[in-house]
Amino acid sequence: MKLFFFCSFCFGLSCAIMSISAYDPHRLSALIFLALSFNGFGGICLTFTSLTLPNMFGSLSSTIMSLMIGSYASSAVTFPGVKLIYDADVSFRVIMWVWSGLAGLVFLNCFLNWPVEAFPTPDEVDYSKKLALTYVSGDHKGVGERLSQKNGSLNGDLKHSTEKLPADTQNVIPFRRSVFSPIFLWSLVTMGMTQLRIIFFMGAMNKMLEFLVTHGDPHASEELIVEAKEKVSFYSSIFGTLQLLCLVTCPVIGYIMDWRMKEPADGPTRDKKIQKITNAMRAFIFTNLLLLMFGVCCLIDNLQLQILTFILHTMVRGFIHSCCGGLYAAVYPSNHFGTLTGLQSMISAVIALLQQPLFIVMVGSLHGDPYWINLGMILFSLGGFLLPGYLFYHRRHLIQEKEAREKNAIGQESEALNHSEHNGLKHHSNGHSIQ
Repeated sequence: MKLFFFCSFCFGLSCAIMSISAYDPHRLSALIFLALSFNGFGGICLTFTSLTLPNMFGSLSSTIMSLMIGSYASSAVTFPGVKLIYDADVSFRVIMWVWSGLAGLVFLNCFLNWPVEAFPTPDEVDYSKKLALTYVSGDHKGVGERLSQKNGSLNGDLKHSTEKLPADTQNVIPFRRSVFSPIFLWSLVTMGMTQLRIIFFMGAMNKMLEFLVTHGDPHASEELIVEAKEKVSFYSSIFGTLQLLCLVTCPVIGYIMDWRMKEPADGPTRDKKIQKITNAMRAFIFTNLLLLMFGVCCLIDNLQLQILTFILHTMVRGFIHSCCGGLYAAVYPSNHFGTLTGLQSMISAVIALLQQPLFIVMVGSLHGDPYWINLGMILFSLGGFLLPGYLFYHRRHLIQEKEAREKNAIGQESEALNHSEHNGLKHHSNGHSIQ
């Protein structure tokens, strides 16, 4: 809660500083760097802190997380809206002051609705229930006198069972082990590659659209140049508006991540960890297939087809974060989730800096033609299948371990049964022996 307070304050302060710097840009332009620093820090911390909220929804946690990531991704639609407001002769200072006031609503929401303690994960809640049942069943074996003696301490133990859980169960796994685990390392490869792909497209989109109109003609006529500017402006507005699709499409990948996570009313129970790994594997395969389709559409020299490219780009941008967040929540302890997510985002952002030299090559030696870069990106995108490939291997390993445990348990049960039958027969013969 304290972090949420601080981050919302930083975000509102950044909007206010940007508004102040607009009064005298020549003298106060240095404040923009400070404002952007507060804006980036506050915004990303608000996002990561909010990702603990889905823990309240049990088996639907991945669906709710993907919906929240979708709302975060669809926020890009505000930029065309702000552009329209600015084109309507509303000053930039007024826009930023209003935005700062809206950030105050986030601060108020944190004060009214955000709990002081962290949300327990569904696994922690299940464990606390088992702990409570174990305590009650062990206590039930005693006489009523012992129950009355422990009546006061029982409620307190059950009340704080969830609070004690992280210290007892999660601290067993060191953070270093989570960082150097194969799943996290492969996720860095997948996320870095995907982030570079989608961010490069966003940065070079205007030049790509312009090339589709002019085809790199260095002696283009004035009419063609004007047409290119109009087409670029029109399709850029479509791209910004389509960001709202994240709200609709992101819950789809969340539903895949939550597939069959609810315990069946009838029938055998499923291993939740294996099911989570299976769902994550399917979600990453689906997302990588969409990324390949997006890359193929980028290669086709057709301006109208770029609308489909925009839709696929929007879906991949929301899906990949939902997949990664759901995977971390499924595999790693909850007290590692925020740090791992932040570390992954930082490394992905560093890899995404490669977009700048790629853009320089495109507008320089390639004369604005993005074909070869897009082709290379498609080949690079194939690396995204390495993570689901490892998840398939890891899932098979978990299934083999489960089968071995079940065979071992059946063997021990049979041995115990044979031992008890042998003792029973021996006791029966001794009982009828003639002395």
